[in-house]
Amino acid sequence: MFKVTEELVKDLIEKRRYLHRNPELAFEEINTSAHLKKWLEENEITILPFDIKTGVIAEVKGEHAGPTIAIRSDIDALPVKEETDVPFQSETEGKMHACGHDFHMVSILGAAILLNEQKNQLHGTVRFIFQPAEEVAQGAKYLVEQGVLEGVRGIFGMHNKPDLPVGTIGVKSEGLMASVDKFEITFKGIGGHAGIPHNAIDPIVIASQYVTNVQSIIARRIDLFHNAVISITSINGGNTWNVIPDQVKLQGTVRTFQPEARQAIPEFMQNLAETTAKGNGGEVDFEWESYLPVVNNASQYEQTVREAAVEAGYQAVDAVPSSGGEDFAYYQNYIPGFFVWMGVDGPKEWHHPEFDLQEDAIEVAAAFFATLAVKVLKNE
Repeated sequence: MFKVTEELVKDLIEKRRYLHRNPELAFEEINTSAHLKKWLEENEITILPFDIKTGVIAEVKGEHAGPTIAIRSDIDALPVKEETDVPFQSETEGKMHACGHDFHMVSILGAAILLNEQKNQLHGTVRFIFQPAEEVAQGAKYLVEQGVLEGVRGIFGMHNKPDLPVGTIGVKSEGLMASVDKFEITFKGIGGHAGIPHNAIDPIVIASQYVTNVQSIIARRIDLFHNAVISITSINGGNTWNVIPDQVKLQGTVRTFQPEARQAIPEFMQNLAETTAKGNGGEVDFEWESYLPVVNNASQYEQTVREAAVEAGYQAVDAVPSSGGEDFAYYQNYIPGFFVWMGVDGPKEWHHPEFDLQEDAIEVAAAFFATLAVKVLKNE
């Protein structure tokens, strides 16, 4: 079991507070990356020479031969105005670590420091991926294209969980976070006078029918034992009270966990859009964007993850899946991976302007990931 000293905990908390005061958005994490490099180098941890705009890739090589695994942290902040009362509030107006990536960074940095101090326990190499641009679901894809997974056997990561107490780690094989897809549907009619609707084809009526009827796809077309949601989040059409517009645009998202549902839903949605438009004399443009796959945890690692939590002195609990998305899933398209919830006992959910967390969770996460790395490499 790794012993996280009081001195290291204090140092990591100070670093977290610095990062919290200085948030940077996706692909703008220049200062964040520079400080991560500096802190890693101060602890004699090797920085790998990847030619990347932002983000840092580092490695700790064990004294025993073995494979390479990776541990990933995201590093970007959100365009959210902070409303907490902490003394280390964001000093950049309109930007905030409202998803806890500052916590992720220093926790994984702590794991790297612990492992570097005890290289004799490592049967292989641990690569640390400090990834930019998670919030726009582009960072993982970018780093994979730069080759960060070359030679890596498996990858591990976490997200803080405000509704779990500190000292608990949520563990679940297979689907932990949903796939994320986006759609844009434009219903086209014929504009006209609101008092003479029979001379127009009203796209607002068409769109309204669709908004109501699209939920029948979940209720009647998708398997009861599959998990899916269709949310229409934006409706735009018309600009005054007495004119029927010529088009209405809908936007939204679909979240699923099973590939069968993910594959079936866009066809169902498009067919319904086309028949609804045609039945009312209109037309439709249907656009679909596959955004993120499911965070699909490799079952081969579950037992090791649970054992690592206990050996580190903490509690493994059954994780409740989330319909939020995470681009950690992109790595899992290439190699096996496992993503956990880390309890932080926070007052608000992710992306809230009052988001905060308990800083003693840093010690938990650092010790857990160091322990996990040792165990995985021994088993590989």
